[in-house]
Amino acid sequence: MPRTATLHGSAPDEHPYALLILDLISDFRFENGPRLVKTALPAARRIARLKARARIAGAPSIYINDNHGRWRSDRAQLIAHCLNDQTPGRPVVELLEPQPDDYFIFKPKHSGFFATPLHALLRHLGSQKLIITGVTIEQCVLFTAMDAYLRDFELFVPRDCVAGLMQQRYALAHLAKVLKADTTPSERLRLRRGGRARQGA
Repeated sequence: MPRTATLHGSAPDEHPYALLILDLISDFRFENGPRLVKTALPAARRIARLKARARIAGAPSIYINDNHGRWRSDRAQLIAHCLNDQTPGRPVVELLEPQPDDYFIFKPKHSGFFATPLHALLRHLGSQKLIITGVTIEQCVLFTAMDAYLRDFELFVPRDCVAGLMQQRYALAHLAKVLKADTTPSERLRLRRGGRARQGA
């Protein structure tokens, strides 16, 4: 029986790796939000280019967003708010506005795996290699990577596609040394259709 046979004909995309985009569809109207936008914007530009390359390779993009305690959060409403209400996060969202075929998950806590369907989605996608991007590297990126490592995913965390406000160097070192994450800059990742992310020469 095919792996997706239980999906009643609604089989998802299948690819060995997936691009995760953490907490960048946001109005950034919170403490230190405007300051975080300044560090997130350069990363967002590189994530947008990486996402375009992932699309060409056929790899899915999965947005994972904090719901800020709003359990009735709605994807379309959030995007419209960020783009139309002159929010601090508008420049970031303009770069990374989700497309109809992108996946979008709200999370209640730091990790993208905690109380979300992320693991089930990745299993159905057949993805075992995760490219984790977004904010903040010292919190949500790190917590998500930890949970992914515990679930035996292979991790790529391009150092130029993450941002934060503190302890970024230590978080990157922890990701590389403890979680065995490849922190190669995004331009050196070679994304192959149906293949794997490889470090360039």
